[in-house]
Amino acid sequence: MYRVLLMVFCSLFLLACHPNADHSVVLTADATYSATLSQDGQYALISTANNGVQLWSLTENSIKYHWIHGATNSSNVFDTAIANNSAYAATLSSDSLALWDLATGQSVGWWTLPSYAQSVAVANNGHALVGLADGSVMSLKPNNQGLIQFLGHQEKVNSVAISDDGLVALSGGNDGQIRLWQTQTGQPLQQWQLSSRITKVALSGDGKLSFAGDITGNAAIWLSSTSESVSKLAIYRRQMNFSTARFVNKNTQILTGTPSKEVFLWQVSSGERIKRWQVQVTKNSQNRGAVVYSVTQPTPQTVSSVSSQGLLETWQL
Repeated sequence: MYRVLLMVFCSLFLLACHPNADHSVVLTADATYSATLSQDGQYALISTANNGVQLWSLTENSIKYHWIHGATNSSNVFDTAIANNSAYAATLSSDSLALWDLATGQSVGWWTLPSYAQSVAVANNGHALVGLADGSVMSLKPNNQGLIQFLGHQEKVNSVAISDDGLVALSGGNDGQIRLWQTQTGQPLQQWQLSSRITKVALSGDGKLSFAGDITGNAAIWLSSTSESVSKLAIYRRQMNFSTARFVNKNTQILTGTPSKEVFLWQVSSGERIKRWQVQVTKNSQNRGAVVYSVTQPTPQTVSSVSSQGLLETWQL
């Protein structure tokens, strides 16, 4: 009897710790490879297995654009990005990058890449970054206005980020290095080292704060200008990986998502955890897991995520 009561108590405790989202929308029942939320929460860019890439207008709850990256409708896009001002979007396959104008839905750039692609980011002016498996990062401007190849890493680059003005880039690789550099010249600005492979980097929109996390649960925030440590995230686990990260609330907080259904809100100044949520799994899904693809704070009172389950979920703070 005691064991039964204990199990009931633990179940209720876990439910209280992981409340369902206040609002949930199924964007697609198709398998997904990537998804990105715009900073203001107005758009979701989703790469599906059988229906190409879809740009959703979340205010209208409808697909605004349907893009084909490549020759067929079967998508091979495994990473996506939306500029913080929602002017441009980027879609990335293993060997090519496409840049899209959100006002018109038209492509404004297409590049074949020299090595296997890993990740993509895009600035407010359409300046794009692509991390590559050969350890380099391509810095590309729309309409072929410029191209720089950054060669600072020794191993493949898993994650890239770019400031809103497109002038500063952050990259992290298998070598455990995080490098801050100028996109116009490839000139290194700062360098940090974590203990193992970097899974995610993020820059604040103004480029003043840099974030990185590795596969062993080390995650830190630095001042970009001086390389001074701001905080380390208070992670009390042996391991925590991040699949997405974004500075929010005037850069005083950072939102992160994991490959294991979790969304966290952290205080930048102290690294302390503020909130934790868990994304849901759809009833008809054969996969009981969920990767959190993207997170944002569309209003001061709400947090939103989109996951590999094709679900857009929103919680009240």
